[in-house]
Amino acid sequence: MKVRGIMRWRIAGLLLAVVAIVGLPYIVTLSSARDTQLATDWVIRSNAVKSVTYELAYVTRDSEGAIYRMLAGDSNALTRQRAQFANQKVAGLLQELRAMTRGSPEQQVRIGALENTLHGRMALMNQALSRLQQGNQAGARQSLRDAGDLFVTNDDIADIVRYEDSLLEDRSATVRREVSNSHTVLGMTALAQLLLLTIIVIASERQIGRRQLAETREGRAVLRSQFILQAVREPIALFDEDLNSLQVNNAFGEMYGVDPQQRAQPLAQIGHGAWSDSVLLQRLKDVLLRDRELWDHDLIQRTADGVERHVVINARRLQQQDTDAPALLMTVSDVTVRALAEQKVTELNRQLEGKVTQISDVNRELEAFSYSVSHDLRAPLRHIAGFARKLEQHLGERSDDRAGHYIEVIGTSAQRMSLLIDDLLVFSRLGRGALRLQAIDMQSLVDEARALAESGLLDRRIVWSIAPLPMVIGDENMLRTVWQNLLGNAVKYTGQCEVARIEVSVQQGRNGDYEFTVADNGAGFDMQYADKLFGVFQRLHRASEFPGNGIGLANVRRIVARHGGRVWADAEPGHGARFHFSLPATDLAGART
Repeated sequence: MKVRGIMRWRIAGLLLAVVAIVGLPYIVTLSSARDTQLATDWVIRSNAVKSVTYELAYVTRDSEGAIYRMLAGDSNALTRQRAQFANQKVAGLLQELRAMTRGSPEQQVRIGALENTLHGRMALMNQALSRLQQGNQAGARQSLRDAGDLFVTNDDIADIVRYEDSLLEDRSATVRREVSNSHTVLGMTALAQLLLLTIIVIASERQIGRRQLAETREGRAVLRSQFILQAVREPIALFDEDLNSLQVNNAFGEMYGVDPQQRAQPLAQIGHGAWSDSVLLQRLKDVLLRDRELWDHDLIQRTADGVERHVVINARRLQQQDTDAPALLMTVSDVTVRALAEQKVTELNRQLEGKVTQISDVNRELEAFSYSVSHDLRAPLRHIAGFARKLEQHLGERSDDRAGHYIEVIGTSAQRMSLLIDDLLVFSRLGRGALRLQAIDMQSLVDEARALAESGLLDRRIVWSIAPLPMVIGDENMLRTVWQNLLGNAVKYTGQCEVARIEVSVQQGRNGDYEFTVADNGAGFDMQYADKLFGVFQRLHRASEFPGNGIGLANVRRIVARHGGRVWADAEPGHGARFHFSLPATDLAGART
């Protein structure tokens, strides 16, 4: 009992020594590391403040330089984007700068002064852009000179950077002190740990007996793990670097007809050819050679019971403890039931596709019905117009003003209805006819539509801006109709402008599709009615202001939709409209074959 008491006191003393030698230096090191990290964060923050400040100066000067390039005649779209870049970035950068210096009232004051200067400078830059768009180049240059003379940002930026440099110098000195303290503490910790290691080495000699006991217990644990491996119902096997079996569990043996006690069987010979798939064997070898794990490899196998099973195989490389050679641990999951369920889902999807086909048939029948109704309306309409003319001839001089007005209204309405029926027939044909796909030069279609839109205009002044347009795959006649409607509308709705400006441009969207845009400075429209814009016979302006039947944009949407694209618009009343449509960027070489 006395010896046991002494041993307990020794163990307690050793634990106290561990706490004193390891724990206390750890606490000191942790505190020093925290202080060092805090000082480092301040250094990083100072550098970040300087970086954002320099970025503000760069963004402002880059936009101002872009405006000067535009004054020099550069009409590149990228230059115009650069000219507007300061408007997009400066506010966010100033907000970020204020957030980073929230704890420094002095810097907040300097940033406020910089913000006022930048706002004034950007206001004059925007004024220069506005004057440039109006063609006033002299005024634009004057605005830029005023921006440079009245709102100088260099001094404000230099004050902010100098203050951060002073802070950075102080904080760097703090970091150096903390690092020096950390080195001192680490040195003391190393000496203390060396002392503790000496004590442990001396005490380890007394633990040999206990270690032998632990090894015996470990052997028993390995034996228990073997029992567990054999009890698992999921097939598991271990193979050497040549894919010879080292160990398999009972589930693997039952599934593939292998004796779990037999070893060194090649994997390709197990299960009467169930593992003869060359692709799988190569991937398993890659797992061993390159340490690449195999995840959820699907395979259909005929197992020992003669049943075809859908299995999922996973494998990873292990390092054997007794040798340096790698081993392959493989698990097999029988997912035949899940595969049958997926097959049912596939069948349901096929049935759904059949329903979609039925719906498409119904849509075609509705389009045929629309065509038939429109066609059948022509006969009674001709009767109305014909008898109105006969009535006018019959009355002759006996017709008074009221009767003449009635006959005129009947004739005009019949003529308008005939035009509406013609448009409806065109709209119906656009949905029924097959697409004749070919390579199309959009540039030539735009030039043709532009010439058609300008024909008959004598006293109109129109300024066109047409960017280089790509080749696309589509139906030439249908896409010609798209451009004729969009450019015709642009010419029509700029009729009240002294100088009409119409721009045609293209860009590629995120998914690679071409996005074409037709922009004008005409009447525009209210965006709250934009959902009606592409409907059949929907108009946002009176016929007395701008003539038309309201079918053109509906035709545009149907044609673009049949080509796999979409149509949208944005506008502002009195400030013009922009109509956009997208087309897939199909490979021309593939389309010609």
